[in-house]
Amino acid sequence: MAKAGLACQPKTDWGGGFFFLVDRFEYSMPQFNAFVVCVLFALLPSFVIGQADGNRIQSIASQELGDSSYIPQLNSSALSKFEDEPRFFGKETNGTLLQWSGQQESGGPDLNEPIVTDRPDFTEASSTVGRGVAQLEIGYTYFHDNDGLTRATLHSYPETLLRFGILADWLELRAAWNYSTTHVTGLENSGANDLYLGVKIGLTPQQGILPEMALVPQMTVPTGTSGFSNGEALPGVNWLYGWDLTDRWSTAGSTQFNRTVDGGSGQANTRWAQSWTTGYALSDRAGAYAEWFALFPHSAETDRTEHYFDGGLTFLVNDDMQFDIRAGKGLSDASADFFVGTGLSIRFK
Repeated sequence: MAKAGLACQPKTDWGGGFFFLVDRFEYSMPQFNAFVVCVLFALLPSFVIGQADGNRIQSIASQELGDSSYIPQLNSSALSKFEDEPRFFGKETNGTLLQWSGQQESGGPDLNEPIVTDRPDFTEASSTVGRGVAQLEIGYTYFHDNDGLTRATLHSYPETLLRFGILADWLELRAAWNYSTTHVTGLENSGANDLYLGVKIGLTPQQGILPEMALVPQMTVPTGTSGFSNGEALPGVNWLYGWDLTDRWSTAGSTQFNRTVDGGSGQANTRWAQSWTTGYALSDRAGAYAEWFALFPHSAETDRTEHYFDGGLTFLVNDDMQFDIRAGKGLSDASADFFVGTGLSIRFK
């Protein structure tokens, strides 16, 4: 998401890259289908085409052929359909991998501004931390569910996410780890969750109504405790997009196609996840957000669609440290009844 109302941070997910999903309180990490990655690569040529303009073609023709009449010219009406496509060429786009056509600002992270985090809400930030910058995000979440027959609670901690910018401002390595304790009708079970690994790629800065975007290819590897591990490596991708609306208001969303394991049968299946969040800067140091997100299983035997609404507050201790609190409520029968949590994020630059 873009940078308006930085104190609100409405562009994150709880626990930094983890899906703390309560499928009868069996923990599930973000799992995604590589199909989406293939689609994005298929669309990549359209990004490159978007940078084309008649003057550049004519200049190349004059240098190489000495006569531009051999090269078809693009008129203004033909070029207009490419005006809003991102491009690789023109001004260097060090802050983001791509740039909207005609955009002058390079975008990307601004280390002179307050920290931008991947928590406390479900929608992750559409920006990266910046080259050479490390960011640690930790937290705790309590879930409760009672379906009339079974009472269950889950404690999720420390929700550790380590983010580190490498090679360019638009590229970020990510690693996350978590531990869970469940109580189901008096029975307690605890264990480590699978290790999460990912890469965040800053795609475009915001230009008017065109969003700031990022892409997160990621996976989990089966390192967790029995009963808390999926037992196999599960890849996926997360598409993030956000807008600054005013100096105080901002909005963002995420679209994910997840590969996961059915909580009842243990069979692998796919799951869509969609979210939308809106943030408001209460002051230079404090902010608030409200969010809806949902999980849509596909070809699952027992998992069902879950809808949630959540909100929270953020407080900047200083430009490199943020404290957060949040609470959410399930909106469907398959969802957890409610959850509450808190967290802390620190930037090292």
